[in-house]
Amino acid sequence: MKALVYVTLKPSVLDPQGKAIHHSVESLGYKNINDIRQGKFFEIALDPSVSEADARDAVERIAKDVLANPVIEDYRVEISQ
Repeated sequence: MKALVYVTLKPSVLDPQGKAIHHSVESLGYKNINDIRQGKFFEIALDPSVSEADARDAVERIAKDVLANPVIEDYRVEISQ
């Protein structure tokens, strides 16, 4: 079983790295891009003996306590087999 955790800045938080990437993309000729926000992605391998509910609970706590700063970041957890 695998957990995927996506961490992104909250919409109200300025994203200077995303703005820099957006500027670079535009300078390469891509004009149809309205905005780019950067984030983090984590892939966590889980013991197959753990139930999906227990795995989700554990990974949600890990994301909240370790992977994301809840003041400025949102996170999303996906569990896959």
